[in-house]
Amino acid sequence: MLTKSLMRVVLAILAVSSAIFAQTAGSSPAQFQNHSNVLDAHQILKLSVAATKRNWQARDQYAYTERDEDRRLNSLGQVKSENIDLTRTIPVNGARFAQIVEHNGHPPSAEEQRKSDEDLEELKHETPMERTIRLGKERENRSFLDQVLHAFDFQLIGEEVVDGRLAYVVQATPHVGYQAHGKYGKMFSKVEGKLWVDKEDFGWIKVDGQVTQAFSMGLFVARVQRGSHISLEEMRVGHDVWVPNRLEVRASARILCLKSLNIDRILTYSDYHRVMDGPYSSSR
Repeated sequence: MLTKSLMRVVLAILAVSSAIFAQTAGSSPAQFQNHSNVLDAHQILKLSVAATKRNWQARDQYAYTERDEDRRLNSLGQVKSENIDLTRTIPVNGARFAQIVEHNGHPPSAEEQRKSDEDLEELKHETPMERTIRLGKERENRSFLDQVLHAFDFQLIGEEVVDGRLAYVVQATPHVGYQAHGKYGKMFSKVEGKLWVDKEDFGWIKVDGQVTQAFSMGLFVARVQRGSHISLEEMRVGHDVWVPNRLEVRASARILCLKSLNIDRILTYSDYHRVMDGPYSSSR
């Protein structure tokens, strides 16, 4: 679905994912706090990105509920159509599996439920080769993080209190002369953003980004238009884990230079629950 692909690409080029777990393994919040007063913007982002890479795997241990409000707008910003999906994501064999709970207030159809059950059984009983292929695709999708620190210049522009927590405020702008790598690399030069990074454990409390130049994406030759905007708010679960709370994407795109799309997408997350070993494990 184009809207989902668009959201994921915009998230990727801003180095954000649907969750960021920012506690660095082997380093305590106290250790971070003791050195925070001497960190510059690049060091702050380096710590945060390194923690994100290590802790993305932790998200695979969490079950949570996602509410997805997807609206198509006309040129005046009025809603033309709206779909609301409620899903429950669960850990399965180290992967995240989304189960449909409701679509526009109604339970899934018999066909949708059958397909979901089949996909779940397939994941529960994947072969070692299938798992290797899946993990390879996941590594490819996450590889953009390796380029973030090279693709952007970071400037520490101040400190603010956000939801009762003290945060660094960091501006990210494209680095002149960056040589693009990977499937997202060419998009990095066309976006910029601002990040609020927790001073205690380097969680990303809030992210605000926008597209500054139009770029092409996907098999449908869609062009994401300048001014497309994304904002992410996060919250802590327990004492050390940051998870998405609200994600909003306002995007404009043009397909094959003919059809225009104006999208307003709001995702809210709730009911986080850590499942240490996952509710399912492979029998192979």
